Amino acid sequence: MYPQRIRRNAQARVIRVRTMKKLTLALAAAIVLQTAVGAVAQIYPSRPITMIVPFPAGGPSDVVGRIMADGMRKSLGQPVVVEDIGGAGGTIGMGRVARANPDGYTIGLGSWNTGVVNGVIYKLDYDVVADFEPVVLLPDTPLLIASKRALPAHNLQELITWVKTNGDRVLVGTSGVGTSPHVAGVMLQRRTGAPVRLVHYRGGEPALQDLIAGHIDLDMNQSSVFLPYLKDDRITIYAVMAKTRLPQAPDVPTVDEAGLPEFYLSSWNGIWAPKGTPRDAIQKLNAAAVAALNDPAIRKHFTDLGQVIPSADWLTPEALAAYQKAEAAKWWPIVKAAGIKAE
Repeated sequence: MYPQRIRRNAQARVIRVRTMKKLTLALAAAIVLQTAVGAVAQIYPSRPITMIVPFPAGGPSDVVGRIMADGMRKSLGQPVVVEDIGGAGGTIGMGRVARANPDGYTIGLGSWNTGVVNGVIYKLDYDVVADFEPVVLLPDTPLLIASKRALPAHNLQELITWVKTNGDRVLVGTSGVGTSPHVAGVMLQRRTGAPVRLVHYRGGEPALQDLIAGHIDLDMNQSSVFLPYLKDDRITIYAVMAKTRLPQAPDVPTVDEAGLPEFYLSSWNGIWAPKGTPRDAIQKLNAAAVAALNDPAIRKHFTDLGQVIPSADWLTPEALAAYQKAEAAKWWPIVKAAGIKAE
């Protein structure tokens, strides 16, 4: 009897010792892991960051991306490498961002198209809102309303009268299906009741060249496209589709002033990270972007491009999140009602 009790007690002691060893090892491992995580958080970023621009090199978004990448590098202490992944209206590149490891080393420079309109016109394997962490809102570019020079309209009210009179004979150029000029054309149809015909191009430059050549009648595109032609006698610029005049074009009235109230549309950009990116990384990326936007040389560069830099209270991740949701609530019904679908 006693030997059995002794054996049982010995076995119990062995089990207790083994359990204590396991607990000690687990505790040590947890401490090491916590220390490692803290160290990683403190040294972020410790290697280059990839900024995916979901449009071809040389385009407006690529230009914005490269300006921001260079500016953010100074604060982050690491290179920000721009990778252009164009195709399918920006969905391929932003899909790559959505599926990236959420460690702060992959970010995407999205736009009004990728963050709003694409959620309606494409069948996506990601959610344009829920699958990303907002970082910062970037400068936006209001659209300008322009026509070929031969049109017999000297101001915006005369232009609208001409559009209503000519109806389906009016040709309006766009930069492609789902782009801001396309949506502007739909807005013009709705506002005037005129069945103007939309002519889709592969970008803003081909549409502009056909406007100059007189092959299309109207073009509503980003101010950066038209600013070099302010004093060109081959086109007429009527108004800016914004609440305030552009500093770069103070003589061009707003749509409110010119007789087409609240006919607003602006193409904006922003930076997003994959969902689940650590808050510390988001904050450091945001701080670097804000520092870049406050740099006088960068501000001048954006101003020269016809872009409007958001005020300081719009430069938080929360502000971008709220703005994106508000824009989706505004534009999704319009895009759905127009039946716009990706080609």
